[in-house]
Amino acid sequence: MAVFDLAIIGCVGLVVIGGILYVVMTYNRLITLRNRVNNAWAQIDVQLKRRYDLIPNLVESVKGYMKHEKSILENVTKYRAQLVSGSVEDRAKANNMLSQALKSIFAVSENYPKLAANENFKALQDELIGTENKISYIRTAYNDSVLEYNTSCDQFPSSIFANMFGFARNKYFEVAEAEKAPVKVKFD
Repeated sequence: MAVFDLAIIGCVGLVVIGGILYVVMTYNRLITLRNRVNNAWAQIDVQLKRRYDLIPNLVESVKGYMKHEKSILENVTKYRAQLVSGSVEDRAKANNMLSQALKSIFAVSENYPKLAANENFKALQDELIGTENKISYIRTAYNDSVLEYNTSCDQFPSSIFANMFGFARNKYFEVAEAEKAPVKVKFD
């Protein structure tokens, strides 16, 4: 009997240790995935800050040329201010609105040949386009990280531990509805 009792105690001990190891590994994986999401957002934040810093230079370089386009410049300034604070959703909305406003500046600049030929304007436009491309790429990486994290939070049995330890789902960085609409191309 003593050997049988030791075997049962040993098996129960292994199951308990295995269970504890599983909980620890699941918890650590959830932490790793959450940190990846946070890192991906930080990368977006870096590019948003870069664009935030470039915009005043762009506005200053076009002010003299675009006196009749004052509302566009005001919108750029307004959305720029909203870009640096708030939740992921708020900042994503501000980013989308700012992108639209910047597109307006670049479109309207075609009506001002001297502005379009200005080297500072061209350089700033190139910098902003490069930054927009980086933001687009990093948004994809962020959403991939959110997908992996949310999937881990939703899948059984890790969902039990995610709920137990307070791991909440993250929101995706989404595109504005206006940007999903079909592009209208007109040739005059």
